[in-house]
Amino acid sequence: MGWLTDPFRYAFMQHALLAAVLIGVTCAVLGVYVVQRRMAFVGDAMAHTTLPGLVIAHLWGWSLSLGGLAAAVVTAVAIAWVSRRQQVKEDTAIGVVFTGMFAVGVLLMSRAGSFRDLSHMLFGNVLGVTTQDLYLIAGVTAVVLLTLWLFHKELELTSYDPTHAEVIGLRASLMRLLLLGLLALAVVTGIQAVGVILTNALLVTPAAAAGLLTTSFPRRMLLAAVLSTVCATVGLVASYLLKASSGASIVLACTAAFALAGVVAQVGRRFRPPDLGD
Repeated sequence: MGWLTDPFRYAFMQHALLAAVLIGVTCAVLGVYVVQRRMAFVGDAMAHTTLPGLVIAHLWGWSLSLGGLAAAVVTAVAIAWVSRRQQVKEDTAIGVVFTGMFAVGVLLMSRAGSFRDLSHMLFGNVLGVTTQDLYLIAGVTAVVLLTLWLFHKELELTSYDPTHAEVIGLRASLMRLLLLGLLALAVVTGIQAVGVILTNALLVTPAAAAGLLTTSFPRRMLLAAVLSTVCATVGLVASYLLKASSGASIVLACTAAFALAGVVAQVGRRFRPPDLGD
């Protein structure tokens, strides 16, 4: 078992593992709502729409995290507003706001003559996570999980049947805005530490894999969190042993877990005993 434990003798690997697990759990439980609402595009979109906030923060010497968060919150509010009456589907609203916000970011960069290399946003550097980053990530994880615990029933009902939720007095639009706000918080925190690609993979893939194995909402959340934790560990160990990109290794581990879940689900359906009513 030395090959599994040796990489974590180093502090930077311990920090990377803790960051990947915290972000993975946060994204996984949110991802169950995202997948149920068929909003899988929202993570990637919201991560890219932080560009204008990051550019403005860079040009004015402000905090990149606050700039990205402000842009993500604007995106969340805009998506909720555009799709508020169901005349425009949520995925359409995401596409419209995503391209518009990203274009604003590119325009600001071109006007300011600043083409600062933001490639680290795409791939991140999970091995460079600091202790201060971990405090921020842990704080966001606590806020997201506490909010989901408090509003789980409302969010679950509006995810399954927003019309029924409105009939019994729930504000489906308000719950949508709450979910988008939590996504903004998680995505901005994630891209600062591990990049757009890893954040979006952790948001969608474990939740999608869990959805293949169980239809129970709480079990899907638990299973998605477990899968993201396992994939983070396996990916980091693989990247250490193979001297490969840590972010890409974690994403591929998530993809492999999804493929394995698909095989398990297919085998389970084939060998499931027939219903007595058949």
